[in-house]
Amino acid sequence: MFLDGINKAFESKARLGIMSVLMVNEAVDFSTLKSLLGLTDGNLASHTRALEELGYIQAEKKFVGRKPNTTYSVTKAGSKAFKEHLQALEDFFKNAPTI
Repeated sequence: MFLDGINKAFESKARLGIMSVLMVNEAVDFSTLKSLLGLTDGNLASHTRALEELGYIQAEKKFVGRKPNTTYSVTKAGSKAFKEHLQALEDFFKNAPTI
């Protein structure tokens, strides 16, 4: 089937954006992700939580001064899953039938 390897976890534009940013950066904080992707606090929080629950990203929570700061990074499983997803998309476009 043409959609083999497409990972449903990355169908969302927000999750695709989160993973794309994190794949090229060692770690990114919540505020930076929010700004780069143009998401609301709640929207970003729900998508990062879903990716965390899947084991694709990890969060590190700490305080900077008196302010909480959450930083995200990609896990090995997340990196592997995202690369496989991108490869599946590339294969799909290369092999898609023309009408």
